[in-house]
Amino acid sequence: MRNGTPTLSATSRALATLEAVIADGGLSTVSALARAQGIPSATAHRQIATLVAEGFLAPMGGGRHRAGPRLRAMLGKVDDRQVMAHAAAPLLHRLAIRFGGVAQMGTLENDMVTYRVKTGENAGELFTRVEMQLEAYCSGMGKVLLAHLPVREREAYLAGGPFVALTPNTITDPVDLARELACVADQGYALDRGEIAADLSCIAVPVHQADGSVAAAISLSRIGPGGADPRIVKALRDTARAIERACHSPPA
Repeated sequence: MRNGTPTLSATSRALATLEAVIADGGLSTVSALARAQGIPSATAHRQIATLVAEGFLAPMGGGRHRAGPRLRAMLGKVDDRQVMAHAAAPLLHRLAIRFGGVAQMGTLENDMVTYRVKTGENAGELFTRVEMQLEAYCSGMGKVLLAHLPVREREAYLAGGPFVALTPNTITDPVDLARELACVADQGYALDRGEIAADLSCIAVPVHQADGSVAAAISLSRIGPGGADPRIVKALRDTARAIERACHSPPA
């Protein structure tokens, strides 16, 4: 029973068998998987036959199976970035209200920051919008995402400089940007000191995937000069951890 609602044990067992087959990668027979799960072989065979009939598994021969066309099609529709955006939106809204700024989340695609979430009482006054793409080198979120790229990808990006100055504060020299990204990686947050818009400042931190890699960045932007306000850095980090828990922890 979960949240007071009874569950179907047969469905739970079938899903456990499906998970076991996928995790096994087609190495073991149905009988071997049944022994590993501690269920009767006949039960496992019926479950897998049903999953094959419904397209969730496909036979490989020799009593082994792999992911079927229906399961693959379903997985292709899952956008982890969108799942993370849904989890992040209410958490970022609370952050924006608390500090009176605009909270955002972005991901990196083709060297550009794609804005996934934008929220806050004054969000309409900021030029960014959800699904907009902007250059990465001149924003706090962009710096976070670039700083956590694999070394070769980061070096390839820097080789594309010098970069266009959007304001007098924009870092345009690849050597200076490399130094800035190293600092971001070391301290765990990035600053935008009026680099994308002269009157705008922001602080950004990474959001990690379950394997430790960086999936996204979140930021808090405010009008006027800004620095590394420790209260905001801590609140951003706490929010990032909450987003990670919401995305990666199994439901209670």
